[in-house]
Amino acid sequence: MSILEDARALAESGPVCDACLGRAFAERSFGLTNAERGKSLRVAAALDDDEPYEAVETEDCWVCEGACAEFDEWAERCAEAIEDVEVETYQVGTRAPPLVEENELLLREGAGLPEDAGELFKSEFNREVGKRVGRLTGTEVDFTRPDVQFLLDIEADTVEAQLNSAFVYGRYRKLARDIPQTEWPLYRECDGSGYKGKEPCDYCGGSGYLYEDSVEGFVAPVVTDVMDGVDAKFHGAGREDVDALMLGTGRPFVVEIMEPRRRSIDVEQLEGDINAMADGEIEVEGLHLATYDMVERVKKLDASKEYRAAVEFDDDVTDEDLQAALDELTGATIEQYTPHRVDHRRASITRTRHVYDATGDLEDARHATVEIHGEGGLYIKELVSGDEGRTNPSLAGILDTGAVVTALDVIAVEGEDEPFEDDEFFKD
Repeated sequence: MSILEDARALAESGPVCDACLGRAFAERSFGLTNAERGKSLRVAAALDDDEPYEAVETEDCWVCEGACAEFDEWAERCAEAIEDVEVETYQVGTRAPPLVEENELLLREGAGLPEDAGELFKSEFNREVGKRVGRLTGTEVDFTRPDVQFLLDIEADTVEAQLNSAFVYGRYRKLARDIPQTEWPLYRECDGSGYKGKEPCDYCGGSGYLYEDSVEGFVAPVVTDVMDGVDAKFHGAGREDVDALMLGTGRPFVVEIMEPRRRSIDVEQLEGDINAMADGEIEVEGLHLATYDMVERVKKLDASKEYRAAVEFDDDVTDEDLQAALDELTGATIEQYTPHRVDHRRASITRTRHVYDATGDLEDARHATVEIHGEGGLYIKELVSGDEGRTNPSLAGILDTGAVVTALDVIAVEGEDEPFEDDEFFKD
């Protein structure tokens, strides 16, 4: 059959609007809306048959039941839903009424067309409403990770506007000890509530946290407030021990803000606000508005770490012996069975890590400062102590004396093969 014969067969099923008629031929020609295709076919058939042209009102269509006349109305409702929200990109999704989807199948079946001929009703609805939303709001469609996703439920007559998260990347320095990276709820005593029964928890003083402050606690609330979000998640490129400092250029992190109503922010001002709030406990720098993919980059990019550790020995050590031991560790492959101090939260396995460089200076016969550059995931405290033989080789094992880290500083966290910072992952 020709396209005009197919169009006649569709039109004979009853009043079919131009959009529903044209939608069956959506793959034919370009630059036309389905309504324009449908009207053109109707006019061409009338000319070919030498019969009067008869238009069909969209409201009378038995297929879409008039829904194709409501593109403008739905777009206006979408625009109203984000009237006070900053967004740059959007996507529209449609939940089509089951009856309309069934009507579409009946229409094609009755005309002898494949059930997947053309395109689906909801696909046209997404596109036509989406074009209008873009014009009304001055935003651009994004089919990957838009700022806002609209869900149009035609049968329920509702518009749902889901605001996707915004992301801020930066680096933090932790300048005081005994501050964890993320908030640490005290589950074992008060389940993080701060209360035992009706009384404040004695262990946490009613805060609900094991530690009063955290890097997350200094950073996330400020970003949440500035971006007018409802909640936040803190994602770090690994984490240092609670009692360790994070110095140098700092540790990469991303703060994810849920349902932000503001996205165009001054990151330099934000940086100043966070540092003022932290009052010297931590510092942040290099803030950027980032993409969703920056979270995975921060969490999964292979990174090396540099540490500085104050070490105390059980027996006297000579500078010659220390240097020889550090030379032996340089370039060594280390096997570390899960350390005692973390075996309650880490799988009990042997991990293989590499030491890239090990240097140090003896302060006196029992004390030294060592610097270790190693592969990410290398446990430095255990590299020094040996952890009762669970780490091999170790500084203590080579020197054949007990050794313990009395103070640990992380002085660099950098990507193994490429830097964390990449313009591809920034939005500002």
